[in-house]
Amino acid sequence: MKTVHPEVAVHHKNRHLLERFEGYTDYLVVGMIVILGGAMLYGLLTASGVSAWMN
Repeated sequence: MKTVHPEVAVHHKNRHLLERFEGYTDYLVVGMIVILGGAMLYGLLTASGVSAWMN
């Protein structure tokens, strides 16, 4: 026998700004790693091997 449940609206409590920021922290860390990795790769590919301070 099937039980019929009435539709119940789910009310989510308002999340504090800090709680939302904590949820995006993982994405922020991964994004920073990708950006720093890209900058390092660009620096390695464009480096001439002679430092300005060594001249």
